[in-house]
Amino acid sequence: MTVLVAGIGNVFLGDDAFGVEVVRRLDPADVPAGVDVADYGIRGIHLAYELLDGRYDTLVLVDAVPLGQPPGTLAVLDATGRAGAGPGAVDAHAMSPDVVLAALHGLGGSIGEVLVVGCQPQTLAEGMGLSAPVRAAVERAVPLVLDLAREAAGPPSPTLAQSPGPDRRPVR
Repeated sequence: MTVLVAGIGNVFLGDDAFGVEVVRRLDPADVPAGVDVADYGIRGIHLAYELLDGRYDTLVLVDAVPLGQPPGTLAVLDATGRAGAGPGAVDAHAMSPDVVLAALHGLGGSIGEVLVVGCQPQTLAEGMGLSAPVRAAVERAVPLVLDLAREAAGPPSPTLAQSPGPDRRPVR
């Protein structure tokens, strides 16, 4: 299985940068084989186009999401099969997970499984930097995202586990 972990959000809108910060903190040495990690920022339409080729089986979106909970609350939401309005409703600067999935669907694409690691923001006001509760949530989200990606990618192939090669750490 191939997995894309995509951080989305606007670094100029406070806690909206949650997804971007989480993917920036993922250590490439900890990312399992078969998992790609990318910071899409506000380029959600690019993410939709990236998914069109059908290369990925699972998408793990990391984003600030209104959960109706205290700031910093994390949730894993299953957005598999969700698609909203077609591409005419897409605003390239308002790329929530629903809009990304709607754009993908409107372009004729699909993705097998979609998980959203969401964090309740405290503020989405103009300004750089995360609020204290969301900054603390980033630290908790990093291992959560890695666990989800590892689970979605499935067990490593026996060949990779036996012969990791020069650029790949052994699977334990």
